[in-house]
Amino acid sequence: MKLYLVVPCYNEEECLEDSARQLLDKMHVLAEAGRIDPDGSRIVFIDDGSRDRTGDIIRQLHADHPEITGIHFTANFGHQCAVLAGYHFARGKCDACISIDADLQQDIEAIDRFLDEYGKGSDIVYGVRNSRSTDGFFKKLTSQIFYRMMRLMGTTIIPNHADYRLLSDRALGMLAEYGEGNVFLRGLIPTLGLPSSTVYFDVKERTAGTSKYTLKKMLMLAANGITSFSIAPIHYVFFAGVFILFVSLIVMIVTFVEWLQGKNVSGYTTVVLSIWALGALQLIAIGIVGEYIGKNYIETKKRPRYIIGDVEHHD
Repeated sequence: MKLYLVVPCYNEEECLEDSARQLLDKMHVLAEAGRIDPDGSRIVFIDDGSRDRTGDIIRQLHADHPEITGIHFTANFGHQCAVLAGYHFARGKCDACISIDADLQQDIEAIDRFLDEYGKGSDIVYGVRNSRSTDGFFKKLTSQIFYRMMRLMGTTIIPNHADYRLLSDRALGMLAEYGEGNVFLRGLIPTLGLPSSTVYFDVKERTAGTSKYTLKKMLMLAANGITSFSIAPIHYVFFAGVFILFVSLIVMIVTFVEWLQGKNVSGYTTVVLSIWALGALQLIAIGIVGEYIGKNYIETKKRPRYIIGDVEHHD
């Protein structure tokens, strides 16, 4: 079989050469074992508008190794778009494609089990972490909250699965039919409905450099994931509004009865709490509705999800 490895890169100069060496060694082992076609298999590095030497390193790797392909964006379009570009490039050129992060914290030895599951008939194989022991407390907490929220919103998503996965060429072709500009692959791929399976792996410590997935990027990914696949937040805001209206009516009745009885009602606390509660609800509601309107605004412009500057590839 022809296997393509898709590796999104953003400012990865510190670890890229070592990662490329490990991936090349893995591809050679698989080829010697007769599991992949050495002539038709490739490692595809996508330079997502890096500001360091990442692009130059990819060009040199391509010059030194014919099995390495380089794709260079004209600007930084984001991790999800970089993975998607790799998928689009691999479509029709391979039997299966595996995406993996450039730092190789995701265990490359799991690739053998990906291929095993593919051989059993799975068009999609999800790589799932055994644990999040390498993450800090805050990242663990926010990740669990995110996955639970996505499930609560009715979105099909695999817990503790990032973007380490195998897609068959059939899955790549079906994925190419999706045209939305707001890309959230973790939620998108399960909607393909193809036979799938799961492979569990251990996460390694990063050997060089630092994670480029900042808190801001994680929050943007979470917001994009929720609003791209569910309108449940709008429903929840509506129900919250009904509940607060119900509570307000009770407070109104109680206050009116106490006024008829001649009791002194302070009123200050009630008014202040009501203003804050209603104000917060209104701001949340406006923000959520605005998020959906913004999504529609972006989609209607039909701008490209990424722009490729140049490609180095050996047929």
